[in-house]
Amino acid sequence: MPPSAPRAVTRRAALRGAAAAGVVTLSGCGPKGAATTFETARETGAIKVGFANEAPYGFIDKTGRLTGEAPEVARAVLRPYGIVRLEGVLADFRQLISGLQAEQYAFVAAGMFMNPERCADADFSIPDYRVESAFLVPVGNPAGITRFTDIRGTDVLIAVLTGGVELGYAVEAGVPEEQIVTLGDQDSLFRAVRAGRVYGAAMPDITVAYLLAQHPGSGLEKTASFRRGGTADVGGFTFPEGASGFISAFNTGLRRLKRSGEWLRIVQPFGFSQRNAPPPGMTTEQFCGDA
Repeated sequence: MPPSAPRAVTRRAALRGAAAAGVVTLSGCGPKGAATTFETARETGAIKVGFANEAPYGFIDKTGRLTGEAPEVARAVLRPYGIVRLEGVLADFRQLISGLQAEQYAFVAAGMFMNPERCADADFSIPDYRVESAFLVPVGNPAGITRFTDIRGTDVLIAVLTGGVELGYAVEAGVPEEQIVTLGDQDSLFRAVRAGRVYGAAMPDITVAYLLAQHPGSGLEKTASFRRGGTADVGGFTFPEGASGFISAFNTGLRRLKRSGEWLRIVQPFGFSQRNAPPPGMTTEQFCGDA
């Protein structure tokens, strides 16, 4: 992670900064005139975007600016269509799709993983990136946790993000529910591990690396990355069902960024690299199943 990369702020600080800067809105309290449809956005130059303040995917930096891998990629995709302003709508991660269904924003720029459950309630862009999983643990990893299956038969507590896929992965691996702690945001996950309230936290490997870069000397480390069932998680941009025209236009722009190499330049400050680029043959349908 480059030392000049934007620093994420906590959810509470984000709310204070948002109120001062006027760049973020709470669900249901969006600025008048900010578009919630692609057509209106092309006329006004502004569009509402849902995000969850989770670095490095979509968050408010210390200057009060909406940034992260997803918002920055979205800006580059939408600029040729005359859409130059992203109006962020902050929501809990687990409420992002319901906010989309309630037309509180035009799409979600939060690095959301694709899976059949989510695809049943919303539509996704083409794959934007892929990541593996990792644990945030004390330095030296004294319990030796490197996979979800390693937790079985121990007495350690593992934290996961509320609404994140890691809860399902842990249960699928046979981790007893009493050993899983769900917390509302990644700042809470990090603080819980550092304070010893839980042994570790399960997150995407990109997220763990980003948090450690933001907190040098924390006494924590990242385990080796791994793939659940041999398959990496793939994220994309999330749209309301039926927004086929918008999705088609967005996909055209996203493909253009990837072909030109611009995508890689945009995402590198947030810890992404070429290894996170989905292969050309990867499709949304592979992850959405029959949804």
